Amino acid sequence: MIKAVIFDLDGTISDTISTITHYCNVTLEYCGFEPIGEDKVKYFVGDGKKKLVHRFLAYYNADSPEMFERAERKYDSEYESDVVYETKPFDGICLLLENLRKKGLKTAVLSNKPDNVTVMLCDLMFKGLFDVCHGKREGIETKPDPEGAVLTAEELGAKPSECIFVGDTNVDIYTAKNAGMISIGVLWGFRDIDELTSAGADYIASKPEDILDIILKIENEKTKD
Repeated sequence: MIKAVIFDLDGTISDTISTITHYCNVTLEYCGFEPIGEDKVKYFVGDGKKKLVHRFLAYYNADSPEMFERAERKYDSEYESDVVYETKPFDGICLLLENLRKKGLKTAVLSNKPDNVTVMLCDLMFKGLFDVCHGKREGIETKPDPEGAVLTAEELGAKPSECIFVGDTNVDIYTAKNAGMISIGVLWGFRDIDELTSAGADYIASKPEDILDIILKIENEKTKD
């Protein structure tokens, strides 16, 4: 029986690529570099803010400890000043969340984004639609390490095997596998179907409402077993 659905944030429930690209470029300009495009930033994200900063500095062969410290400070201050700048929910996500809750399912967010930014964004954009919302917290490894996912399941009162993990990158699929959860890869985010299927996604959703159909299919299969 499925009891909970845990969602990634960026590229899964919230369309943040313009936002992240904007703050990357504000930071790069501050550090004396030219802007980069969304097509590159899409492949810099997914493993947390620190790796994002390392990656866009490495693009300019400038990832020194001193430059990283300067860039990370600037990126944090800019993002925290307006966490929903150019950010919006993907079409159909809020309705999906409402329908999941009507079915009695618990819902959560687990992101590699900093915890304070994740919580602020969810509170502003998805208020009342999640039971638990976590970003990267001190002392807990980033995805695809399963620790955060397993702890989130515990908070929701569910076993990992009773949870679905939904995300748009291979990091999310590996997180689900490592935690013993069912994985759904989504096609409206930052990566493509090849990445998701290569990572071993159990199911693929091309639009948010597909997730409800997938859950029904899973429940029917479990009933037969």
